[in-house]
Amino acid sequence: MASLYSSRGWGFSLSPSSEEIRVLADQAYRSLPDHIRSLAGELTIRIEDFPDDEVMEELGCETPFDLLGLFQDRSVGAERQSEENAPSEVLIYRRALLDYWAEQEDTLGAIVTHVLVHEIGHHFGLSDDDIARIEEDAAQDASAARTVQ
Repeated sequence: MASLYSSRGWGFSLSPSSEEIRVLADQAYRSLPDHIRSLAGELTIRIEDFPDDEVMEELGCETPFDLLGLFQDRSVGAERQSEENAPSEVLIYRRALLDYWAEQEDTLGAIVTHVLVHEIGHHFGLSDDDIARIEEDAAQDASAARTVQ
């Protein structure tokens, strides 16, 4: 067991950056089934360390670690009139994501996929069972792609 941990070079590893997580999110999004991507339409994925105070208050979050992601439909709401054609976006909160990852047995990529699927799925009214199937399909597709390479 000790050789596994010593072989990873942890002494020189840094926490994944916002850009690295965005790359993971882009890969995860591309691995989603076409019908899920078509639900979201044009989508921007943005990485922030934490949600802002307004979002936390609106969603009733007690700490900034309570929220891993958020789907923002940019085409609705009076305050968005000037952005009517702006793409919707999924915000992924990096610090909360990394904290969650530290407590799980999943890979960071699997957790990023989970957040994306949940944010898109719940926004468009998919059930938890539908979302679980989509995550399972995306994981199988990603595994098959790694095997082919």
